[in-house]
Amino acid sequence: MADVRQGTSVFVITGFLESGKTSFIDYTLRQDYFQTEGTTVLIVCEQGEVEYRPDILKAYATEVVYVEKKEDLTLDFLRNLEFTYKPERVMIEYNPLWSVKELWERKLPKGWQIEQQIVMIDASTYDVYSKNMKSLFVEMSQRADMMVFNRAKEDMPLASYRRGVKVVNPGCEVVFEREDGELIDIFASGVPYDMEKDPIVVDDVDFGIFYVDLRDDPKSYIGKRVRFKGKALKSRSKDDAFFVPARQAMTCCAEDIQYIGYLCRQPEGKKWQNGHWYDITARVAMERNDAYRGQGIVLYAEQMEECPPPQVELVYFS
Repeated sequence: MADVRQGTSVFVITGFLESGKTSFIDYTLRQDYFQTEGTTVLIVCEQGEVEYRPDILKAYATEVVYVEKKEDLTLDFLRNLEFTYKPERVMIEYNPLWSVKELWERKLPKGWQIEQQIVMIDASTYDVYSKNMKSLFVEMSQRADMMVFNRAKEDMPLASYRRGVKVVNPGCEVVFEREDGELIDIFASGVPYDMEKDPIVVDDVDFGIFYVDLRDDPKSYIGKRVRFKGKALKSRSKDDAFFVPARQAMTCCAEDIQYIGYLCRQPEGKKWQNGHWYDITARVAMERNDAYRGQGIVLYAEQMEECPPPQVELVYFS
């Protein structure tokens, strides 16, 4: 059967049964930013307690197709949907037990392209599922653009949940929602670490946020001590007393990866080696320096110990 159209965006919404996938899709279909003139085909791979309302589906030109078995989700089946409905976009409510990895590797009709994957998580059952089905959580997280923890409460270890996702996929946006749908801001200070601690401990996945916030709001850091991991790189304009503990960052795309970091003075009597990783505790200062051609951040390392590189070396800014 020939493929007849091109340019069909595919959105994958996955998560365990009763995690809120249907409610999320129902809400999304009704949002102004998600409106389209063409037909939306919604492929449902598992049915929970919540059902789609026929009036909503009709109002937003959405055709629902149910798939009961993984083996039925074939290329011929998808091509038939393309031929029958000529959809402008496709949404897949996907059963993660069918393997999200296999879905990404599956051949799709010509012009179909997975644009976004969103993972729905019931925060109230996350601990149990993540411990007993860890490999599935990792698989869902690896290609996710967004992970939504719904039914979340402020007294849950939400920062720990976020950290677990970011270690697997640093670029994934992590959102927490209360049962009423309101968002929870788990970082009242705007940064994912405690600014009142001494030292301020910056997790590996949060180095990009630390770098940007220190640049934009240096007054909040000057005089304070921070602890983080960085790769020691030689500063071209300074002697061996100075180096840059840096991380590689993706600033916009895979072709635009560069090292980011601030000038650091080593502690007295401590020698560092170019290209090695260090766990550094340093005091933050703002001063004139030739390397900056004016005022700039200078870190005065008080302690530094060689350490293994982070599990994920590339940093992001979210």
